[in-house]
Amino acid sequence: MSKFQQQISAWLSEKDWELFNFQKQAWEAFRKNKNGLVNAPTGSGKTFSLALPILEQLTQTPKKGLQVLWITPLRALSVEIKNAFEKVIFELELPLTVDLRTGDTSASQRAKQKRKMPNILITTPESLHLLLASKNYPKTFQHLEALVVDEWHELLGTKRGVQVELALSRLKTIAQRLKIWGISATIGNLELGMQVLLGHELKNSTLIKAKLQKKIEVKSIIPKEMEKFPWRGHLGLHLLEDIIPIIKNSKSTLIFTNTRSQCEIWFQKILEKYPEFAGELAMHHGSINKETRLWVENAIRNESLKAVVCTSSLDLGVDFAPVESIIQIGGPKGVARFLQRAGRSGHQPNQVSKIYFLPTHAIELIEASALQKAVLKNEVEDRLPYLNSFDVLVQYLTTLAVSEGFYPAEILPEIQSTFCFQTINENQWNWALNYIVFGGESLKNYDDYKKVEISSNGKYQVQNRGVAMRHRLQIGTIVSDAVLQVKYLKGSFIGSIEEWFISKLQPGDVFTFAGRNLELVRIKGMQVLVRKSTKKTAKVPSWMGGRLSLSSEMSHLLREELYQAKKYATPELKALQPIFELQEERSHLPQANEFLIETFETREGFHQLFYPFEGRFVHEAMASLIAYRISLLSPISFSLAFNDYGFELLSDQPVDMQQVMDNNLFSSAYLLEDLKKSLNATEMARRKFRDIAVIAGLVFTGYPNKSVKQKHLQSSSQLIFDVFKDVEPEHLLYQQAFVETFEYSLEQGRLQQAMERIHQQEIIWKNCEQPTPFSFPIITDRLREKLSSEKLQDRIQKMIKQLQK
Repeated sequence: MSKFQQQISAWLSEKDWELFNFQKQAWEAFRKNKNGLVNAPTGSGKTFSLALPILEQLTQTPKKGLQVLWITPLRALSVEIKNAFEKVIFELELPLTVDLRTGDTSASQRAKQKRKMPNILITTPESLHLLLASKNYPKTFQHLEALVVDEWHELLGTKRGVQVELALSRLKTIAQRLKIWGISATIGNLELGMQVLLGHELKNSTLIKAKLQKKIEVKSIIPKEMEKFPWRGHLGLHLLEDIIPIIKNSKSTLIFTNTRSQCEIWFQKILEKYPEFAGELAMHHGSINKETRLWVENAIRNESLKAVVCTSSLDLGVDFAPVESIIQIGGPKGVARFLQRAGRSGHQPNQVSKIYFLPTHAIELIEASALQKAVLKNEVEDRLPYLNSFDVLVQYLTTLAVSEGFYPAEILPEIQSTFCFQTINENQWNWALNYIVFGGESLKNYDDYKKVEISSNGKYQVQNRGVAMRHRLQIGTIVSDAVLQVKYLKGSFIGSIEEWFISKLQPGDVFTFAGRNLELVRIKGMQVLVRKSTKKTAKVPSWMGGRLSLSSEMSHLLREELYQAKKYATPELKALQPIFELQEERSHLPQANEFLIETFETREGFHQLFYPFEGRFVHEAMASLIAYRISLLSPISFSLAFNDYGFELLSDQPVDMQQVMDNNLFSSAYLLEDLKKSLNATEMARRKFRDIAVIAGLVFTGYPNKSVKQKHLQSSSQLIFDVFKDVEPEHLLYQQAFVETFEYSLEQGRLQQAMERIHQQEIIWKNCEQPTPFSFPIITDRLREKLSSEKLQDRIQKMIKQLQK
């Protein structure tokens, strides 16, 4: 044993800890100079599996300057990692320094780091790229020996992940002895995940999987009285009393909600009913200021809080030892997210994680039953990596040009070594170079887009200090979503609506907003100009905050569970027995080889319900597609509504469903063409292009405390989009906007698979006399935008009484 290992052995004995096999394997692989990925459950000591071998190496070859980079996706996690390193360094009396570099790091601290870098720097993808944008960056990184990407599953499948890939391609060239490792808890396609991290040329690499089955206790909070016509309007608040004993009997509890508004409501309602929790109950989400968030995190650690109502802001990596219980409000929509949240409790090796599932409406208990099986089998989602993200590439090339400059012949092989750009061809590469120097063919006559200059020796550099400063301010790939103002064509302002919804409408389309049916006249800048409409059918907006959709894995598990529903094998399914029996009585309970369609008439019109159980993103696209295909058979207009289980087409005239079935409208043939016609694809791509334009530096978001107004940002990017559309439709950023719209916003791949599956199933069409338990949540969701909360509740209670007669 080395001297360091003897120290570690004594230190572990003192704490009564013992290394797991996967930690020993990671240590051994690191000693052999391998690269790799460590996969282990949350709270099992993943950080130590790489921190200890890194510390051993640093003590054996002491050097000045930066030797280790530790990249994390969250600032809160960065603080946690720093504390863990500092504790070990202090207790083992090691001559090493560790520091943070995130968006929260002060200017004075950054200046101090510039003079003398710590041995270990914990940072984020954005801050790493800012370091690459600084002069003499090769000198900063030349002695780098290890780089760890923590919570890699959170970055994989995002443009931040592409940022990491590009940064690693550069650092591998600068630091010849660099070892690259990833840490991940919840990821299905591990081999691919490692390949994306290390580059498609996998050399001297190893995948280390912990053979530990994290003990997770999942318990559903089952309503004492099961509503036979479930709806999600009360956000599960009728079960509030059931969580109070859990809070009182636990040292500390995290209550996870899926949206910020839900978080606020639950916090207020608990305090209203139980004022004695004042001072012991707190709230944590992304819109709360940094100081408050840090206070809450520290208060959890020192056990001064009994419970915290939170969102995904506390999902990752933060070690809260006192937390005993987790309560999940509503379906988490993904297995990985559920496991991640469960792991916040019992966040230590061999500890049991306890998570309670509270349904916001009864049918979510099917999700609860499916999640319990997923936990036992450890089935989690795959993460699909981005390919050819040219907006991130041109930002990165400008970053290199801002600092030291680059020679294309030297940089191209590095970029081709990444997974994202492994197929980049000569034309695409020349386009990227032409873009950063001239702004591309369409914009070459405008000086604003000429950022990079080519020196006499062929080096690409940014010489203009203003260009360099603006670029540094805009490094990153996280772009906020815009909100548009809804305004009468002649008259007053009505309210604000998120652009993702309005972008899918065509002029003349009618949508319900603020209790009124409005016809879209046009979108002008950041304003949606409308007029009142007398049409009865309208599209109903839903909000991004509530737009978490079922993952493909979760959808599959949900369908499997539903097909077993009649067996009532779990407490959840047993509790749902009255609903299933009523569904069977009034319509049908679909089996594995069946696809259910329901039709019925109410005073609202003619309802056509379809149940693919594929998640709301897929249903949104499928609803538009089927509505378009039906309208080709006979002219008809529809209101669309959808949730995670199915979608509704509401019309003022009956639809010949036999004709729909006979004409094979669920065929996957001509899917993309019909999808483009059924949705306003160009307008959706135009909105997507705004984000791409910001990342690619086509538009400038502004200086600190003086940001460019969203309407100017939108109008600038729209203007450029229209130029490309008319003059240069082959422009790679213009093309990318359409690719991302269909592949990510509309999940075209999943839609294709769903259509192919339905095509193989037997279609069961039930012409019902009245709404069914399955249709009721979708119908009530549509009413939500038309009525106030009180009126909605009254209306639904009347509907339920009528249906129960």
